[in-house]
Amino acid sequence: MAATAAQEYRQFIGGEWVGAADGSTFEDHDPYTSEVVATVAAGGGEDARRAIEAAAGAFPAWSATPPAERQRIFLDAADALERRRDEVVDLLARETGCGFGFGMFQMGFVPGLLRQAAALAYAPIGTVIPSDMGAFSLGLRKPVGVVGAIAPWNAALILSARAIAAPLALGNTVVLKPSEWSPVVGGLIWGEIFTEAGLPAGVLNIVTHAPGAAGPIGDELVAHAAVRRLNFTGSTNTGRRLAEAAGRHLKRIVLELGGYNPLIVLADADLDYAVDASTFGAFLHQGQICMSARRILVERPIADEFVERLAVKTRTLKVGNPKEPDTIIGPLINEDALATVKARVEDAVAKGARVLAGGEAVGPCYRATLLADVPDDAELAQVETFGPVVAVEVVDSAEEAIARANATSYGLSSGILTTDLDRGLALAQQLDAGIVHVNDQPVGDEPQMPFGGVKDSGFGRFGGQAVIDEFTELRWITVQSGSHPFPF
Repeated sequence: MAATAAQEYRQFIGGEWVGAADGSTFEDHDPYTSEVVATVAAGGGEDARRAIEAAAGAFPAWSATPPAERQRIFLDAADALERRRDEVVDLLARETGCGFGFGMFQMGFVPGLLRQAAALAYAPIGTVIPSDMGAFSLGLRKPVGVVGAIAPWNAALILSARAIAAPLALGNTVVLKPSEWSPVVGGLIWGEIFTEAGLPAGVLNIVTHAPGAAGPIGDELVAHAAVRRLNFTGSTNTGRRLAEAAGRHLKRIVLELGGYNPLIVLADADLDYAVDASTFGAFLHQGQICMSARRILVERPIADEFVERLAVKTRTLKVGNPKEPDTIIGPLINEDALATVKARVEDAVAKGARVLAGGEAVGPCYRATLLADVPDDAELAQVETFGPVVAVEVVDSAEEAIARANATSYGLSSGILTTDLDRGLALAQQLDAGIVHVNDQPVGDEPQMPFGGVKDSGFGRFGGQAVIDEFTELRWITVQSGSHPFPF
């Protein structure tokens, strides 16, 4: 186990629990109570190098491991995680402020993700390609080598699992860098789970770092020659810097970045359903989800009643301790996040926005907030605000809604609420987004689906066939059955 009774956690490198190279540690705090959840190793560049070397050393044997064995390990890991359900849900609350409902959702989602990944061990079998040159021609998929995985804190269990599962199942080895705000439930727990499942030493390595000290680890993952792929889930600004750095080293990277996600409510939508869907899509996990609805575009014929009912429901959402099962709005992840949300709401109001519900902090939490008349020059209207704030806007037609929805640099997820599913599908094809949910809100995922965005929301895909393309190399091999002439 990584933790002692005093909740001291070390890094996981080469199958061993080790401290940081310089012996440094940092305190991991509960965002609601500010209590220390754990003391964690504060790694750096040297630790990342050790982890990469361990992963590189383990790659030849792991890539040659029979698919049945890789599959068994993933199935056992899913079972091991399920046995620790209550402990993990509690840790999600204490480390990330995750409410009970979202914690249980993560614990339902991730075992399925691991079991889906187990099937990937048999997936990349390749193709026979017709040749005009008389050769037997093959396209074969092979694991790439070491994959650097950088995971965020907001859906810590899901997104750390997604960062490592497919690369490992496909025969790669991995170095995982979890967020400094979720080093345990978004990182080190996987060392425990996969050790129990029998994963060989060095196949998965986990390097942790103190707040604000990710740079040396990220630099090493980008620059080290043994790392052949990267994946990152997080902010657009950080993703852009990583992509630029990876490009200098000719490394492919999968980026799942921020989203300014629209939810379009058409005039034929079921009002009860629309209010419930909008509330869920905007305020699940305090709006700290990349897919959260940031802008609701409602057609004018139903706008007054919809907005009034949505404001009433928004005011009823319980704010407070995420460890209480009926709490909907828990704490934001840290003081900086809270300050950002407060500042952007105040800026919008100063420029003419109206507060229909919420609009104030309660300790480390921020009330679920519904705004109207947010001007285009407000920061809230231009960039992703990771918090429980959504802007509602009245439009005169579906076409105007589509145009407004597309008038952003982001393109991750979106939703269209309508009872006319044919019309919804036609409109869905006009949205500039990697994900569109017809008659649903923007927050939705399944392990086997091609998840990712367009424009400033990133590129590459997690899930489905796409993930095989991302984390394997396609190689062309020919076999000549006899000799053939050459021109000289």
